[in-house]
Amino acid sequence: MGISTPNSAIIGHVRSTRQAFTFESLKQRLLPTVALSGPLLWIIPLAVTLLAGLLRFINLAHPHMLIFDETYYVKDAFSLLQSGYEREWADDSDAQFIAGDPQLTTDSSFVVHPPLGKWLIGIGMLLFGDFNGFGWRFSTALFGTLSVLLVTLCARLLFGSHILAGIAGLLMAIDGHSIVMSRTALLDIFLMFFVLAAFYALLKDRIHGRTQLARKLSVPRGNRPDEFLLGYGPMLWWRPWRLVAAVMLGGAVGIKWSALSFVAVFCIMAVLWDFAARRTAGIHHWQRAAFTRDGIYSFFTMIPLALLTYLSTWTGWLITAGGRYRQWAEENPGDGVSWLPAPLRSLWHYHQAGYEFHTGLSSEHGWQSSTWTWPFAGRPVLFYFEGYDQGVNGCDLKRCTEVITDLPNPLLWWACSISMFLLILWWIGARDWRAGAILSSAVAGFLPWLMYPERTMFFFYTLPLVPFMILSLTYMIGRFIPREPNSGLVYRSRIIVVTLVIALFLVTSAFFWSIWSGEMIADELWRLHVWIPSWG
Repeated sequence: MGISTPNSAIIGHVRSTRQAFTFESLKQRLLPTVALSGPLLWIIPLAVTLLAGLLRFINLAHPHMLIFDETYYVKDAFSLLQSGYEREWADDSDAQFIAGDPQLTTDSSFVVHPPLGKWLIGIGMLLFGDFNGFGWRFSTALFGTLSVLLVTLCARLLFGSHILAGIAGLLMAIDGHSIVMSRTALLDIFLMFFVLAAFYALLKDRIHGRTQLARKLSVPRGNRPDEFLLGYGPMLWWRPWRLVAAVMLGGAVGIKWSALSFVAVFCIMAVLWDFAARRTAGIHHWQRAAFTRDGIYSFFTMIPLALLTYLSTWTGWLITAGGRYRQWAEENPGDGVSWLPAPLRSLWHYHQAGYEFHTGLSSEHGWQSSTWTWPFAGRPVLFYFEGYDQGVNGCDLKRCTEVITDLPNPLLWWACSISMFLLILWWIGARDWRAGAILSSAVAGFLPWLMYPERTMFFFYTLPLVPFMILSLTYMIGRFIPREPNSGLVYRSRIIVVTLVIALFLVTSAFFWSIWSGEMIADELWRLHVWIPSWG
């Protein structure tokens, strides 16, 4: 059940053995984790994905109003569907919008996030209607559900265990932070999905690339590769999963610019894996070879493809004439980046204005939070709150409340935060690449926010971290439980501990479900959910 442990393989420079460069030997060194098979390959991912879908789609249309920043993104999505770019709205237009009377003006709007997330929200509105909550929340619920599937698949590739993959998927499925953001038409769930999809693609690329390396470097038993080939290793031209990762990263930046940190970290991480692969295979000049044959090639394939993907998300703005700053280049012929075509010069100016907004945003907000409170879930955002007296709107108690807050499952969140600290210690001691991959991904999602401490920030900015926090906890669970089952007391007791902890997480999620979904509950019950004053 526990996490797979790499075999004791030849690490580093391999000089001379009769079997060192057979395909089987190379693959054992490069990919020591045994590939999984059997019906559990699809049963476990399907089960946790169905559970996730149930929790994200049930009563999705409630509440029938635009909550929190839905007032921006849903109406922007409608505007994109109408004209290809965002337009201004009349003041206090939310009520008219949900009543089917959109008060959309002809003036362009200055928005500070790229269009892709709003286009995705718009797809749900096209399918199920513009003016109902199910339509504008459909895409976020779908992408949130698919994210649970991706976490399960990533865990399987990382840990080589059906059970650990199922645990990761289950924990992701029942986490309140992910549930609430999947049930709300904001952008962050799309950002999480594309980042996670890029991570999954890089894990697949790691397997594909190392298999190619083993195949191209291998020779029959007792032979030795050509000296030049052994000196630098083969060129690995075809890396389809790396291209998929580049597209996903470009899509992530097309949701929010905060994904740029993931672009940098993931590209570096992929090349470091290439360094390690050539070293483990026994290539003499593995550092120089990895830099020239993997690093440079990856840069000139991944970065341009990610950039093209990102630019494609602006297609609606580029092919129309009315978007904000769309005519800036024509109106300012001597300004800006003069060598760019006029549409791209205007787009560059738009980006400069957007960057100035983001870095200068420091207005006070009642639900803002500091980055240092995020590991403790110190200030989740209250998206929706309605109170009813007895006899009003179906309330049969003295006082009823409907609440939606992006509070995570607190016990699960705190356990994940502790596991991240333990993972740092484990990586320092063991140098396990899996620990490094999870940690570096979490760093990519957290550290950039520390660069702008005066900026107004919210707890839901942590959403891209959630999959990696779940994977961190799953990793530590795998280390806690021995890989091979046995009848010993220690093994049985550890299984019982893990089972009880997961059961506690499930019970806690059941308790908090009402304030993740906006169910009507007694006002006293709402107050029982506020364990920390800053939650309420």
